[in-house]
Amino acid sequence: MATGKPAADEAATDTPPRGRFISFEGIDGAGKSSHIEALAAWLRERGHEVVVTREPGGTPLAERVRELVLHAPMDALTEALLVFAARRDHLVQRIEPALARSATVLCDRFTDASFAYQGGGRGFDLAVLSELETWVQGRVDGMLQPDLTLWFEITPAAAAARRAAVRAPDRFEAQDEDFFRRVSAGYAARCAAEPGRFARIDAHAERGAVWAQIEVHLQKRPWA
Repeated sequence: MATGKPAADEAATDTPPRGRFISFEGIDGAGKSSHIEALAAWLRERGHEVVVTREPGGTPLAERVRELVLHAPMDALTEALLVFAARRDHLVQRIEPALARSATVLCDRFTDASFAYQGGGRGFDLAVLSELETWVQGRVDGMLQPDLTLWFEITPAAAAARRAAVRAPDRFEAQDEDFFRRVSAGYAARCAAEPGRFARIDAHAERGAVWAQIEVHLQKRPWA
């Protein structure tokens, strides 16, 4: 007579726990990118394997798409299709393998940015974006979304002043304040729909105070 656990149960116990997925969101100039490496170091000190990546981008193919999206003229539908195509490759080639081996993924933008920029900023059909989200991120166990989204909230005027001080604008950064107000409203709508996933960060504060806010939210998470 067979004894012990069934083979299926034994296999299940050998499966490593899924890693954690943290996205950084906010309008251009919010300062989110400068905190990603700080968070990576904070997590590594606590024993996590950390993968730092970005969107659009994160794989050789997706980085090529990024150059098109940031610099080539196109309509909103083309823009959305390219962003989600890059995201699909990014998920398959980099994000999902990292999560499968229990790594923590830190991503500079993810799908919330599509709803904020293409949906809010460009005024593109949110229903189409939702359909693309389902195609690209849908899994048998549900939609693949970040476990935590750090939303760096800042006024468009303050963000514009920061951008002007450090770099020449790309196709998005060159948009006017009304565009970024619509983008901010797009982020607010996503936050209202999933408040448990979002952590709102006051990005007007100086760097140390911003990091202190991030740390407070991280310490609320048992996996950090």
